[in-house]
Amino acid sequence: MEDILLDGESLTLEQVERVARGGARATLADSAIPRMEASRAVVDRCVSERLVRYGITTGFGKFSDVVISPENNATLQRNLIMSHACGVGEPFPAEVVRAMLLLRANALAVGSSGARVSTVNALLDLLNSGVVPVIPEKGSLGSSGDLAPLAHMALVLCGMGEAFYRGERIPGAEALSRAGLKPVELSAKEGLALINGTQAMTAVAALACADALRLVGLADGLAALTLQALRGITDAYDGRIHELRRQEGQTASAAALRDLLSGSGLTTRQGELRVQDAYALRCVPQVHGASRDAIVYVRTVVGRELNAATDNPLIFPDGSGYGDILSGGNFHGQPVALAMDFLAIALAELADLSERRTERLVNPALSNGLPAFLVKEGGVNSGFMILQYVAAALVSENKVLAHPASVDSIPSSANQEDHVSMGTIAARKARSVLENLQQVLGIEWLAACQAIDLLGGSDKLSPATRKLYDTLRSKIPFVDRDRVMYPDLQTAKSLVAGTVDSGG
Repeated sequence: MEDILLDGESLTLEQVERVARGGARATLADSAIPRMEASRAVVDRCVSERLVRYGITTGFGKFSDVVISPENNATLQRNLIMSHACGVGEPFPAEVVRAMLLLRANALAVGSSGARVSTVNALLDLLNSGVVPVIPEKGSLGSSGDLAPLAHMALVLCGMGEAFYRGERIPGAEALSRAGLKPVELSAKEGLALINGTQAMTAVAALACADALRLVGLADGLAALTLQALRGITDAYDGRIHELRRQEGQTASAAALRDLLSGSGLTTRQGELRVQDAYALRCVPQVHGASRDAIVYVRTVVGRELNAATDNPLIFPDGSGYGDILSGGNFHGQPVALAMDFLAIALAELADLSERRTERLVNPALSNGLPAFLVKEGGVNSGFMILQYVAAALVSENKVLAHPASVDSIPSSANQEDHVSMGTIAARKARSVLENLQQVLGIEWLAACQAIDLLGGSDKLSPATRKLYDTLRSKIPFVDRDRVMYPDLQTAKSLVAGTVDSGG
């Protein structure tokens, strides 16, 4: 597997996933080094000439009017990291932390932060050696960036804090030693450069985006499977209908459904069994398509953020060793916050419709002749009754989680930082919605395959959905009588989470 080269300009979501989940290595591109060295020269000159510049020769936040002497600058950087490492809650998953390390290194590779090349290489050594800093999930306001989470990352770089190494949670200094690495002593501006940015929220966002479009495709596939179990009507997916709407996602979902259902012996045409299906079947392209469009937008926003310089101040060298050092607000997480709130809503709607399709499968008043709760000898057996309860509970939880975090703000730093994004909360909520969606889709997958078997119709499924049926049945057998079901739920969710190509 080739290394991912970080140049601060061309990192993609697919590469983030390869590093975070696939274990790919990342290295600093040669093209980034001159830019980084030029901005570093500006920092060094500010320190040597005792120029008053925010974050370089001054304190931070409300302490921006406190000038720091050159001899105290290393202490300032170390104190910044220690004092800001105040995260609480459970640690982020290893894949999120690996993404954070990658994204922070790439942001510094832009060459506007003043970090030394050696410091960025040390950050990448952490990543490539398998050292995973323990980074609590909670405590970021999303502005000035993800200060608390990134400070926990930097703690380990400096030989403090805690880290996971080869599955063991140990002190950061010990993790470095076992990996053959040495602590970094930060120089002027580097503490701020490491922690002032949006890389915690963006790491969560990037991995959620990597999953989201795959889940839309799978949702289309499961809708097609359920439609066949209910002898649904295909006319609603006619391309002429969707062309008139002019919505790209809707058109794509309708086309996917037509492909998924091609060759089925279980579908019907309008008027054969009934004139119209309920919305949970008939309006799949409209609902899934809207979520598809939302996810495409979110991926665009997150894709931009992967290669953004998001700390403060930013350095613009002029080639002479001098340059402009400008204070701004690129650390403000509002673009990611809004996008993650939108993603949570889009994913929650996919779960909403999936649960309604499951309800139609288990409800004898709606299921076109299937046995109540998809089980023979109902009464002595409860069948899939409680699986629908679980889906309903998760959908209801998603409604709470879909409430936007980005509309909230609490002033901080003595009202110097008087509007914050809550972007990391938005990203974490979106990830929770995504995990609930995975389970809801897993429940629909179980129910649809159970219904197909009760119909005796697996040999009449379309070729594309037969693959979905076979995938589930290779892991989970037909439910002929009540059994302990939670292992089946866990397996189904794992299948959903691991689905790369649903055929849709």
